Amino acid sequence: MNHSENDRASLEMARRVAELLRCDPQVLEIARANLARWSRQNASAASLLRCYAEWEHILERPVDQICDLLCSESDESQRLRQNSPFAGVLSPAQVWEIKSRFRHAPIPA
Repeated sequence: MNHSENDRASLEMARRVAELLRCDPQVLEIARANLARWSRQNASAASLLRCYAEWEHILERPVDQICDLLCSESDESQRLRQNSPFAGVLSPAQVWEIKSRFRHAPIPA
């Protein structure tokens, strides 16, 4: 997938995560556990630790604000989705379906 396809697929996955999060705020625990594990695994990578810390602060916000950020098409949200801590929230089949749908799909005007 090229960069544009990845961005569009990432946005769709984030929208689906936001839907789940609105129904079940416990989804945040998956993200927090991912951040804790990744921080241990990448303890010597300062740039990654900064990303994880940024997400940790975001996850302290109200669920509606987190969902709005996930679903935003802003440059900041696009940047944040590149290191989303919500890995594992969607099933592998859901991720595959989203990525295959956006692979080589026409770019919307």
